[in-house]
Amino acid sequence: MDFAELGRMGMKERMMDSIIELFGKKGFQATSIQDIVDANGVTKGTFYYYFKNKEDVLVHIHQSFIDHLLEGQENIMTSEGLSNQEKLYRIVELLIGNIRTNGHSALVFFQEMRHLSEEKTAIIMPKRQQFQLNIQKVLEKGMADGEFKKTLRADMLSYAVLGMANWSYFWYEPEGEVDEKSLTDLYMQLIFNGVKEETNDH
Repeated sequence: MDFAELGRMGMKERMMDSIIELFGKKGFQATSIQDIVDANGVTKGTFYYYFKNKEDVLVHIHQSFIDHLLEGQENIMTSEGLSNQEKLYRIVELLIGNIRTNGHSALVFFQEMRHLSEEKTAIIMPKRQQFQLNIQKVLEKGMADGEFKKTLRADMLSYAVLGMANWSYFWYEPEGEVDEKSLTDLYMQLIFNGVKEETNDH
């Protein structure tokens, strides 16, 4: 890879960072190509050199975001020595921690998918569904191992876990009074108190 190619990659990454921030603050529809080129100090020709259109950028944001989460989730699920409770905790911790590192990307991911065409949505949806199914697998394994109540539906519970964690992207401020671990602990208390199998140990 020569220096020119490295420079092009660097420019595209810098543009992506600014576009993600613009989409996060203004929204996909309200952000124009002119807004993007003005924010980057480039011409429209430069934009179209790297991207076909705004949807092309939106697809890239969605793919990068979910791929990052799936990679982190896979690392957790394949970690040896972790109980199912610990795996579930770390997955929620992954989602909450991601707010600090990828806050604008998260907002775009959750708010702007409706602007993707059916063709592009069909690329992203299986990955989103896989993340949910992986949580469901952890819950099902926990039920089989006696860690979680068998009377609960793992599919519905997985959506509840995701809904609680994902909604945090819209209101949680990592720099505020509650840190990421405290919020994760709070969520997990709510979840575990509802799903943990009762024992005779007192």
